[in-house]
Amino acid sequence: MRYISTRGQAPALSFEEVVLTGLASDGGLYVPEQIPQLSHDELAAMAGLSYAEIAFRVMQPFVNGEIDDDTFRGLVRDAYATFSHDAVVPLNQLDANHFLLEMFHGPTLAFKDIALQLLGRILDHFLAKRGERAVIMGATSGDTGSAAIEGCRHCDNLDIFILHPHNRVSEIQRRQMTTVQADNVFNIAIEGNFDDAQAMLKASFADQSFLKGTRLVAVNSINWARIMAQIVYYVAAGVALGAPHRQVSFCVPSANFGNVFAGYMAYRMGLPVKQFIIATNANDILHRTLADNDFSKQALKATLAPSMDIVVSSNFERLLFEAYERDGAAVAALLERFQSEPAALAEAPLARLRELFASYSVDDATILEVIREAHQRTKELLDPHTATGYRAAERVRADAATPMITLATAHPAKFAEAVVEAGFPGVPLPAHMDGLLEREERYTVLPADLAKVQAFVAENRR
Repeated sequence: MRYISTRGQAPALSFEEVVLTGLASDGGLYVPEQIPQLSHDELAAMAGLSYAEIAFRVMQPFVNGEIDDDTFRGLVRDAYATFSHDAVVPLNQLDANHFLLEMFHGPTLAFKDIALQLLGRILDHFLAKRGERAVIMGATSGDTGSAAIEGCRHCDNLDIFILHPHNRVSEIQRRQMTTVQADNVFNIAIEGNFDDAQAMLKASFADQSFLKGTRLVAVNSINWARIMAQIVYYVAAGVALGAPHRQVSFCVPSANFGNVFAGYMAYRMGLPVKQFIIATNANDILHRTLADNDFSKQALKATLAPSMDIVVSSNFERLLFEAYERDGAAVAALLERFQSEPAALAEAPLARLRELFASYSVDDATILEVIREAHQRTKELLDPHTATGYRAAERVRADAATPMITLATAHPAKFAEAVVEAGFPGVPLPAHMDGLLEREERYTVLPADLAKVQAFVAENRR
């Protein structure tokens, strides 16, 4: 198994190399050169298996023996032993044919745990094998940072620096990052927005000379291993509801697009999917692109669903690469135009996307309405991100006969402010987070200045 760049100008890499590299040297994102296939019989045989065993079977072709099977099984088993529910991602029935995939039973109560509990272990394994240390830099709009810290805080060979937009994440999200008192964990609050943080992250990967030879590693969803691990829960949920003998559909609250792309990869591997629905908040570049072919930047809006407050969806590039039939030059040209002016997709690629994807955008007033409505109808209390998916699934699902699986991406306690604004008294944190609001915080506020951020990382790495 080799991995190639979406822009076509970077060398193909092995699994180990792509995990340790992150962003391709040409600015693109890595995808597998060939997409492994799961046969009808292989999918059917996963019914009733543990999540860890399904995960091993789905991911093993991507690893391709670069971690021996016994070791990889152990890494997978240990990663998912950290979850508070034996099913890892249990399905919760909302009505006759609408299901909630609960993805918030990990250590930080968000779906990012599912990939990052495994990624930290994989990174530490490869670095130990090489006798190397590495620096992780990550940018977060809220959930990735805490999940990355939790996945890497015990790693012997990693120092982790997480950039978050100052005063633009929820208090729970911030404290989950800033109260971790570990020698290898550093939090940087950027005086800007998520896109400023992500732009500095990409610039740091493009020129790593500020680290003077130390390897820089990505834990954002630009890292292929993140996508690989996320493919699993689509397969597990689909099989639980009757795949491969029937089709299923998914509705995904979406921002940086890595979650949806993982679902698309499950589909390409053989999972029978009728429809993917992309749910966005008011920052709706994905919805505008699919609905109106308006692939353009707009000013960032601060919303009640802050993890989706993103102007540029980085992982959308991976789907564009597939829609343009893996023409890296065409993708690079489109993204170059997008940086400086409103862009539009070519007719044929857009038509390909519309065959499988639908989209819907939800504003803040609707988020509050949905939280109230969903609780009245189902007794489930949704976080604001999941609320966008709930409404989108109702509005644009292709048919009622196909099971619809809406991804519940975070526990409502992480966004108690929105829940209270919707009229509820609040949501208690799980027992393992008792005292979070009283714990000492540790973070550094820096301007959105690349040189100052890089200097801080270089000075504080171990």
